[in-house]
Amino acid sequence: MMQTTDRSERRQEISLFKAPDGLTAIRIPLAVAFLLAHGLWMRLGILFLAAASDVLDGIWARRIGGSRVGAVLDPIVDKAFVGTAFVAVALSGDLAVLEVLAVLLRDLLAALSFFITWILGRPTTVPARAGGKVVTVFQLLTLFTWVLGSNLIRPLAWVTAAISVYAVADYGRGAWSKR
Repeated sequence: MMQTTDRSERRQEISLFKAPDGLTAIRIPLAVAFLLAHGLWMRLGILFLAAASDVLDGIWARRIGGSRVGAVLDPIVDKAFVGTAFVAVALSGDLAVLEVLAVLLRDLLAALSFFITWILGRPTTVPARAGGKVVTVFQLLTLFTWVLGSNLIRPLAWVTAAISVYAVADYGRGAWSKR
């Protein structure tokens, strides 16, 4: 006799790896390519591919169901790409190192928080929140502005930093409520 499982049990079964995870992983070589690229069109293309893969892997994963690898890989790869791209910005001198750190505040604190909870043996994840998504959009806008050589780079970086402060507080509230 064949055993049947109900829908809720099937939904809870999460695969180790799924196809969208491959799309997520593409951002790792794109991060290196962005750092090494120097032409306007090359950097714009890389930035567009990274942004598109971030949107598409999320849509695809929600459509077919997430994976354990994807749940960990996606935020790490996102932070690695954005962090590496902003290293290029810092090296250019168009933003001061402290401005770059302010733009990356949410990412740096999220990584530090995860590392601390992991060391303490209580790793936890906080689901994506609206403030975090807005920070990501503004980080990408700041990068596009930098690649295009716009004078709006500094004001946009400061707006992104302010949104990042809000996102950190919002994630803090979310993490605190999970306790």
